[in-house]
Amino acid sequence: MQTWGRGNRDIQNITLNFRHKTSKMILRRKILPRNVSDALVTLFTLVIIPIVYYFELFVVLPHYYSQWSAGYTFHFVTGTFILFNVCSNYVAIVVCDTSIYGRLLPTILGPNSRFCAVCECIAPPRSWHCPTCNVCILKRDHHCMFTSCCVGHHNLRYFISFVFYIFISTVYASYYNLFFAFEFAEFGSWESIIKLIFPLASLFVSYSRHQMYLFIVLIVLIGGVFTGVLLYYHCDLILRGVVTHDRQQKLSPYDYGRKNNIIEALGERWYLVWVSPFLESKLPRDGVNWDVKQSLKAK
Repeated sequence: MQTWGRGNRDIQNITLNFRHKTSKMILRRKILPRNVSDALVTLFTLVIIPIVYYFELFVVLPHYYSQWSAGYTFHFVTGTFILFNVCSNYVAIVVCDTSIYGRLLPTILGPNSRFCAVCECIAPPRSWHCPTCNVCILKRDHHCMFTSCCVGHHNLRYFISFVFYIFISTVYASYYNLFFAFEFAEFGSWESIIKLIFPLASLFVSYSRHQMYLFIVLIVLIGGVFTGVLLYYHCDLILRGVVTHDRQQKLSPYDYGRKNNIIEALGERWYLVWVSPFLESKLPRDGVNWDVKQSLKAK
């Protein structure tokens, strides 16, 4: 009995050490898009971000402030800080592997777990198979076309921060963009109104620098509305302790209370994740083992 107990403790120690190692970020090996639609949307994202950054800081801002004045420098530093968080969180989403690869999976079919015929393993609770990534994702929320990968347990923090900073940047920029655009926009004819509403189509008919400016202004404005709705939607899911797959559930077994739900999604230092993705914010769970609300109450 003593030998068995010592062996059992050794197994437990090995398991705890494995979980400690896998609590750190595991990098994805295949980060390229797996289909044409993902590739096109991801390419658009990678192209439009630097274009908007250049447009705002070197086209719009000099229209209001003399270059490298106090006002210009303030907005330049602020915009660069936002760009840093947009790009670094984007990279973190892409390179962070939130799949079942490299995880210690259960060998017995337990409550809320299931057998995945494609991965040929027992998928942990809250994990679902992604047909695009072709693997089960821990606490899978959705497959993001803008990053060509799934958003799940280990990279949700980076996704929320990415959307947050995109929203902040687009609203921030749109304030100046609208005043900037109205200075050269024309409203005297149907043709000018059509150019305002469909600036991209108008570029192929009569290209002009101002028409290109209108196109970028419209893209930024649409991006602000889209990310605002997206941010509200995902924050609501986080506060309710659910993901997109089970968003219809009124009472989630994984709803631990609003503050605990935030910690489950963003980590113990959730209040600092907005500063930089390089700041560590340890998640309370490994994405494989989950307690339901009833078991927590029993404790």
